[in-house]
Amino acid sequence: MKVSINAVKFRTDKKLESFINEKVEKLSGVYDGIIGSEVTLKLDNAETHDNKVAEIRLLIKGNDLFAKKQSTTFEEATDAAIEALRKQLDKHKEKFRK
Repeated sequence: MKVSINAVKFRTDKKLESFINEKVEKLSGVYDGIIGSEVTLKLDNAETHDNKVAEIRLLIKGNDLFAKKQSTTFEEATDAAIEALRKQLDKHKEKFRK
């Protein structure tokens, strides 16, 4: 699966990119119909500590799945978005089993 990572107005380090790749690749084990994914990382303008935003779009046949989470670190935001997508994938698979 192709994982595209875009950081808005900053550069990601290799450690963060490999973390995101590893997490997104695990979703292939949940559902094998994933074509690719687009990850967008950005800093929210809020003055609070939880200003890191991770948006993940999973490209699957039919409808794309999308999750956007905000947290104090990009890793936490990515984890939360991946968990939301895992739930969406489970619902998506249930639709096709019936």
